[in-house]
Amino acid sequence: MNGLIYTLVFMPIVCAFLSYILGRKTKTGRNIFFCAVAALEFVLALVLFIVGQGTETSVTIPGICGMGLNFVSGGFRSIYALIACFMWMITALYSPEYFAHYRNRNRYYLFQLLTLGATVAIFLSADLYTTFVFFEIMSLASYVWVAQDEKAESMKAASTYIAVAVIGGLVMLMGLFLLYNQAGTLVIDELRSACEGKKLYAAAICMFVGFAAKAGAYPIHIWLPKAHPVAPAPASALLSGILTKTGIYGIIIISCRILMHDENWGAFVLIIGVITMFLGALLALFSVNFKRTLACSSVSQIGFILVGVGMLVLSGEANFLAVQGTFLHMVNHSLFKLILFLVAAGIYMNTHKLELNDIRGFGRGKSGLMIPYLLGALGIGGIPLFSGYVSKTLLHESIVEYIHELHEGTVVSTIFSAGGMKAIEWIFLVSGGITLAYMTKLFIAVFVEKNNDKKVQEKYDAKKPCMKKVSAIALIAAAVIVPVMGLMPHAVMGNLANMAHSFFDELHHAHHVNFFAWANLKGALISLVIGAVLYLVVVRKWMMKKSADGKTVYVDRWPKFIDLEEKLYRPVIEIALPFVLGNICKVLDKLGDALIRLVKALGGTVAAIIGGATDVVANALPRIGAFFAGVLDTLTDGLVVFLRKTVYRDAKEPVELEEGNMLTHIIGSFLNWIEGILNKTIWKNHEHTKDLEHRFVLRYTYFKENTSVIGRSLTYGLVIFCLGLCITLIYLLFSSVI
Repeated sequence: MNGLIYTLVFMPIVCAFLSYILGRKTKTGRNIFFCAVAALEFVLALVLFIVGQGTETSVTIPGICGMGLNFVSGGFRSIYALIACFMWMITALYSPEYFAHYRNRNRYYLFQLLTLGATVAIFLSADLYTTFVFFEIMSLASYVWVAQDEKAESMKAASTYIAVAVIGGLVMLMGLFLLYNQAGTLVIDELRSACEGKKLYAAAICMFVGFAAKAGAYPIHIWLPKAHPVAPAPASALLSGILTKTGIYGIIIISCRILMHDENWGAFVLIIGVITMFLGALLALFSVNFKRTLACSSVSQIGFILVGVGMLVLSGEANFLAVQGTFLHMVNHSLFKLILFLVAAGIYMNTHKLELNDIRGFGRGKSGLMIPYLLGALGIGGIPLFSGYVSKTLLHESIVEYIHELHEGTVVSTIFSAGGMKAIEWIFLVSGGITLAYMTKLFIAVFVEKNNDKKVQEKYDAKKPCMKKVSAIALIAAAVIVPVMGLMPHAVMGNLANMAHSFFDELHHAHHVNFFAWANLKGALISLVIGAVLYLVVVRKWMMKKSADGKTVYVDRWPKFIDLEEKLYRPVIEIALPFVLGNICKVLDKLGDALIRLVKALGGTVAAIIGGATDVVANALPRIGAFFAGVLDTLTDGLVVFLRKTVYRDAKEPVELEEGNMLTHIIGSFLNWIEGILNKTIWKNHEHTKDLEHRFVLRYTYFKENTSVIGRSLTYGLVIFCLGLCITLIYLLFSSVI
């Protein structure tokens, strides 16, 4: 099992570089290799899921930044690793046809596999440090997906994506520092006991910002509507279906392991979820671009999931419905967006357009696209007999039960009243209705209506396949899962949720849910009615208008001034922050200059005072020193006289010590003899009368005194010590080499 986990994480990363090298030689070989790696990864994830069922296996790579990389399999982790690998395999089978006319395909496949390894590592991570490392690798590698075609709008969307990812990552890292400082651990399974009774709101908020940025939660959802329309459709399927779930994974850890049953935190997540759910649905309803609609839909569905997370925190011990609904809607949304974005890929491959007025009527008679779209749309709309109905019903019933408990008084809330929760329930149902309205809008526009341009419609109606068999098989394989899961909610979805339950909370008694009882069907029916009214009244009457030639067209009614990125974030980051911080720097600079001048002035005064005192001391010290030197000299002389008169008394007849030594006597006598000969010969007229023996003795005495002074000095001793030390070191070096 250990080797299996290592392989799942690192095989795609190694194969990414192999695929790039292979792609330089053969494009077809590279495509086959990429698909084979993705398929093998899915098989390995399936083996891990089946073999490791009911057990957890932990592996560690020690020594990386002191904490090592830690992975663990089992339950929720293995399930979502399997889902990620399934989605990568399906998009890999679809990619060769989609990218047939793209540039830089080698680069795309390289970063696809890098992101696959990082994403699987996130879901299998055993501690938040490992999660963070691979979270950043995933964010940086997936940036290339958004910037793939390198057009101006793609580069701008990519800059937004990477800015949100980097800022979110830095804030998340600060949260991890705070958490580790307060809890003493980042191991996910140890957090519940380590954080019990602690209010770790600062750490939780910082980490929430980082994870919510990737999930696409309000108000940092801005990258999703910008990135998806410009990214390749297979990449959009992964960005929406899987990469957003890595953010949800982190939010679940915060909510279930750090602040579980904390009402304030549950209320915070619930409110963010409600806003994200409703706003995303509204943005999707107004959109007139196929992929942008799906991107805004992703924002809304992330909101539904966050509502579930908020409810499982608030519901306390009775959170079974919220736990199952949250997990199953995560799985459903991953599957829905895989199907719908691959449908968008089929449309774009044939038309190279995504605006509704341009692709209008393209899908007429194309059952290979229409049926998968219908299955995905009915699922995400929460229609009974499809998997989305099951997860949305569980989420809705968790809200209804909480309202009932508030009425009964079995739950006491200081934040929500029964009326407030009732309003949240209606926003939930209305958001579901809006979902049905915009999915109906896309279906009618693409698969029912005709294009306003007859020549374009004739081209669309031409009897030719819209995709190759491999792509069609991949799309159908993903789509058929939706009704299978919906028709057997307990056998398939219920068992799947039970496997993941322990990751969310301790297991509690689960009560049976009758999904097809009238009480549960009623919520779906209300959303269906709201969706029908919105489509017939708002979409058909207000969001469509007649053009100059009398034909109806879809129009974008969304107010242009309501754009958080262009109207708030970019002006704040690019204009306001530089202005404010620049002026703060100017003020600080001036204060610094004033402080320096003040210090200099004070320093001059202090220096003058110290200088005057120093002069006085300098003048006094020599006199004091001379006085004490005189006293010491007098005392020394007296002591010497006293000792000579007593202990070292002089002899009665003093004896003169012989000058020099034997050597100086011999050399001096020899020099005097030479001098005598020279006086009698060369120097006869001016004889030299110097006693050379005595002079030589004086020179010898002078030399002896100087050398003795040097030998007694500290400097000389240090020099000799250093020389000895150097010789010793050289000896040790050479001896060690030998």
